[in-house]
Amino acid sequence: MLSYRFMTMDMRHLRQNDMDATNANAFSRYMVAPQSMVMDMHMVGVMYATSDKLTLMAMANYEENTMDLMMKSGTTFSTTSNGFGDVSISGLYTLLNENRNKMHAQVGVNIPTGSIKEKDVTPMSVGNTVQLPYPMQTGTGSFGVKLGLTYLGQTDRFSWGNQLKSLINVNDNDQNYKFGNRYCLNSWFAARAGDWLSFSIGLRGLIVDKIKGSSDLLNPMMVTTADPKNYGGTFISSGFGANFIVAKGSLKGLRFATECSLPLYQNLNGIQLKQNYTLTFGTQYAFE
Repeated sequence: MLSYRFMTMDMRHLRQNDMDATNANAFSRYMVAPQSMVMDMHMVGVMYATSDKLTLMAMANYEENTMDLMMKSGTTFSTTSNGFGDVSISGLYTLLNENRNKMHAQVGVNIPTGSIKEKDVTPMSVGNTVQLPYPMQTGTGSFGVKLGLTYLGQTDRFSWGNQLKSLINVNDNDQNYKFGNRYCLNSWFAARAGDWLSFSIGLRGLIVDKIKGSSDLLNPMMVTTADPKNYGGTFISSGFGANFIVAKGSLKGLRFATECSLPLYQNLNGIQLKQNYTLTFGTQYAFE
């Protein structure tokens, strides 16, 4: 199976722990406060089943980031970054496949092919490019272990499932820090509206640990995003999606999908931009 997905995430307005915050809250400790950020990601995946039990999967992505910021003086500016992200390679092993109930485990590795050296010009850099903060980097710089467990149940008209996934960053990168580990639980329910169309609703919980260590290239007192304490948190969001599949003809196996995810709860570590919405569009084609 070949797949392509495009995801755009919009973040704006500050939040400190589980309460909304203002620029004044940020300026009490930092010289610069972020105002908004848009992250666009293009993701390509390949899956190949070596047997009925084992499937191999590889995924790569290209990321584009834009962040708008404000200085204490009121001056506003923007920074951008773009580039390829980390590559992941995984194996999916079927644990259960009977009576229209399926379960598989995922074990994989995250390979640090993305950049942690993205730079841009700011009003304080006097025309020189300087290291951008942690959220603007396209990679982690660390090897990681990916673990997952997925259950899927089906009837002729309905399907439902749960998925537990984690990414454990193993080593400090060459700037002496590592991004926080990620733990995610997804639950969903889908209903068919015909042979070619289905709709889904879902609930997602995500825990992201703080950054461990810090980069010597960043001043943690300059901007909130350069302080490793202001990273990660607990997130709960809802998702609404539609799936279109070609069930017959020469394009049988071609699928299109879209989903909108909206935040329900955000308890952020320190002071950060809060998530506004996430949109995902994708297509995949399965070869038989």
